Amino acid sequence: MDEMYQSICECILSGIMSVNGKKVLHMDRNPYYGGESSSITPLEELYKRFELPDSPPESMGRGRDWNVDLIPKFLMANGQLVKMLLYTEVTRYLDFKVVEGSFVYKGGKIYKVPSTETEALASNLMGMFEKRRFRKFLVFVANFDENDPKTFEGVDPKVTTMRDVYKKFDLGQDVIDFTGHALALYRTDDYLDVPCLETINRIKLYSESLARYGKSPYLYPLYGLGELPQGFARLSAIYGGTYMLNKPVEEIVMEDGHVVGVKSEGEVARCKQLICDPSYIQDRVRKAGQVIRVICILSHPIKNTNDANSCQIIIPQNQVNRKSDIYVCMISYAHNVAAQGKYIAIVSTTVETSEPEAEIEPALELLEPIDQKFVSLSDLYEPTDDGTESQIFASSAYDATTHFETTCNDIKDIYKRMTGSDFDFENMKRKQNDVFRGCGSDSFCSCPSLS
Repeated sequence: MDEMYQSICECILSGIMSVNGKKVLHMDRNPYYGGESSSITPLEELYKRFELPDSPPESMGRGRDWNVDLIPKFLMANGQLVKMLLYTEVTRYLDFKVVEGSFVYKGGKIYKVPSTETEALASNLMGMFEKRRFRKFLVFVANFDENDPKTFEGVDPKVTTMRDVYKKFDLGQDVIDFTGHALALYRTDDYLDVPCLETINRIKLYSESLARYGKSPYLYPLYGLGELPQGFARLSAIYGGTYMLNKPVEEIVMEDGHVVGVKSEGEVARCKQLICDPSYIQDRVRKAGQVIRVICILSHPIKNTNDANSCQIIIPQNQVNRKSDIYVCMISYAHNVAAQGKYIAIVSTTVETSEPEAEIEPALELLEPIDQKFVSLSDLYEPTDDGTESQIFASSAYDATTHFETTCNDIKDIYKRMTGSDFDFENMKRKQNDVFRGCGSDSFCSCPSLS
């Protein structure tokens, strides 16, 4: 049996392992699914969680109308998590909306991220000559095929650095900033001096995700991210997985250096493998940094976003003299996560100084006036044990990014360490007659559950 303690990473793996025929027991010390990746409702619960002395004012509407994510993330429309949702058919339990805009910060103002040739030519981010050069660069990326050297234009994807590719197209620093951070979604500039293939593929993913719906490359589930772990929990249950909420974990039972069970309330559940988030195995993880997140309740859309009721804003590190980017993601009553006319904006970044709140000031200024703030600091842990010997597999803590691609890389990495084989989306496709018939679609667009 495999045992799981959960964040969304563990919930997804429990669904996948159950589909693969493994016997799964899923335990959580919390009374809800998803651990840190849950959505908090009602609003009173959020005030309690952050130990605010008052209860929400009447102007916030009914507490039950709120579902507030503790860790905000969007899904890339063409990204890995969407593929996992489609191939496992968890889409039947979820409704999604397209996020209305993606913006980037430059010189104290925000601009729509240009990601198509047409948008590049219309953008205020660049002068006329730079627009032409950027357009040429986008055409190069769109045509690039790593299996066809004719598309390389003198670039060797495994050797040429991204810095050299930018030089080749004569792109200036501001354009490099938004390309690397708002299109390729890197958190730092370390990517500039490694071979360019991954960056080109990331920009392609952004453009292909954008092409699916047109407004932005991102999707967000109605009723909040807490719906995702619940969807995978249902999938696991259909395939015989067992769930136990409110289960305190007293001890991880080891024999000869590897896990054999988990003790809870005096009883031991036996297992061959264990997957858990880092908080359950403090002796097998190391602190790799901190993330600050500030949940802000607003009564208005963010300025200069065309009154979007959902959007992402990326503040590239160079624009604010930092080493890592600041992220803002905003959703609202349109997603059934807030009372009518209310907006939730969540700011996050990797902590770099002893005054984390001062670090996110540029983002908070964009959100003014703010009705209420909830500030959290989370330690970032990463496993020191790869699980080969102990058969304990820990996920990494959530980083500051506002999309799920890094989480999906973690899922695929744990899957490979557990099974010895690569995660293969094709193997995840369920047989048509298995349990119940799926919609047979491999595209979100034609699934009736998508708005």
